[in-house]
Amino acid sequence: MKKGILIAGLFIIGFKANCQDIAKWKMTELESYMSQKTGDILVINFWATFCKPCVAEIPSFIKITDKYKNDQVKLLLVSLDLPSYYPAKIASFAKKHQYKTNIVWLNETDADYFCPMADTSWSGSIPATLMINTKTGSRKFFEGEMSASQFEEALKKVITNSNSSAFVKDFLFDPVAKSK
Repeated sequence: MKKGILIAGLFIIGFKANCQDIAKWKMTELESYMSQKTGDILVINFWATFCKPCVAEIPSFIKITDKYKNDQVKLLLVSLDLPSYYPAKIASFAKKHQYKTNIVWLNETDADYFCPMADTSWSGSIPATLMINTKTGSRKFFEGEMSASQFEEALKKVITNSNSSAFVKDFLFDPVAKSK
């Protein structure tokens, strides 16, 4: 119960991006967020203000995740900017580019530590995107820039797999469904 309250508190405190407050998280806090069993589809994008491919893909990520918010899709932008960029430069950048989404700054400097915690295949290059179905625990990791169509296609697969898994589970364990 206490862990749930802590996670909810971190979630509320960390997500004031609309007014451009940027929370500072350690990788352990991000891991707690990623391991929630809320039934949401989490899209976690690792980026930096100085990364042109990162900045290029973010507007379409925001637009597409907003399109699928009824499917419980949530976007979190995790800034890997330098400590000197936190918080003012990141917040200013987000405001300038109208990033009206959830943003945190990862307060870690050792990529050999935090990259494998996000995904064991991550080389450390950005942009990098992790999609997590918190209901099933399934994860999809993408390293490199994604076009809007690539991102939406991958997201639809995660959503579809979520919905079809629930359907199969209901069908297998619901005696009424079996008789239909």
